[in-house]
Amino acid sequence: MSLVAQEQADTFSLGAFLRDKAASLIVGAVCALGVFWMCLVLGVGTDAAVAVSVFVALCLLLALGIEYARRARFWRATEELAAAAQSAAELSELLPDPSFLEGRLAADLANDISTRAGSELARAQTDADGYREYVELWIHEAKTPIAAAKLILERMGGEEADVLAREVERMDAQVDQALYYARSTALQKDYTIRRMDVAAAAREACKRQARFLIEKQAIPHVDIPDGTEVLSDEPWIVFILGQVAANAAQYGAHAITFTARVEAPDTPHGRTIVEVKDDGAGISEADLPRVFDRGFTGSNGRRSGSATGMGLYLVSLMCSRLGLGLSIASEEGVGTRIILAFPHDRDRLA
Repeated sequence: MSLVAQEQADTFSLGAFLRDKAASLIVGAVCALGVFWMCLVLGVGTDAAVAVSVFVALCLLLALGIEYARRARFWRATEELAAAAQSAAELSELLPDPSFLEGRLAADLANDISTRAGSELARAQTDADGYREYVELWIHEAKTPIAAAKLILERMGGEEADVLAREVERMDAQVDQALYYARSTALQKDYTIRRMDVAAAAREACKRQARFLIEKQAIPHVDIPDGTEVLSDEPWIVFILGQVAANAAQYGAHAITFTARVEAPDTPHGRTIVEVKDDGAGISEADLPRVFDRGFTGSNGRRSGSATGMGLYLVSLMCSRLGLGLSIASEEGVGTRIILAFPHDRDRLA
């Protein structure tokens, strides 16, 4: 049960209803006593006065009981819908028609709020889409001078040109990161799920990070048989594996090994596990639960001074979009393992 539904369950109970109707109960009790007193004044027998007073009290209790039943039925149905609904708009559409005035007023207000919220969300989404399109356009425009700078540096040669080329490569990697982040935050799917060779994707990821890996003296090993296929989007997987490899090299890895294995084949839970293992600095136990948080750099990042905390966050975000399992294991001073799980069941990736 959701928090909202739980609060409703706690507040709308028989006891709460009776407390809310305390004034009506007091007035009813006064009326019953008044009827009893008037009957005695008019010379009606005591038994008759008691009977009339009890009848008045029972009528009051019956009216309150009917009122409670109507409201309880509505609020219980609302609680169940609140627990199952995926959005506020869906909840307002599915609300049962209340049979009492306050409920109808509340339902009309909820529908009005939902409509306004939907309009505001649509405007916000339009603005976000426009901003994302601008960012993507800017990134594509920025890649043109970066590509030109690479060609010029290749012709220049020399030690200073190599140093500058590494900086341009780093700039290019950051621009790519911004592009994939912009695409990953879009509501619509910006990827295509199909069969792909994960070994080829790992090699391409290492190729794109080659200059940075060489600079950091990190050697990648792709120990995945050619033809090992998974269901996913190849460009996104290349980027994910590249981010993992670059992150390992950033934190002192000298060897980065890519392996793959199949678990529970020919079953509904079948999956291919791709593991990226390094011998870098590792992650402290205190930092490990937060490594996929946006902007979290941890103690290693603070020491290096150049970490942005976006690499593993993007890996986590993209794995979520692609329907992949993601986990991490690390020991400080020993190394880190990143595990990606690719489900074999195509329906689980929809």
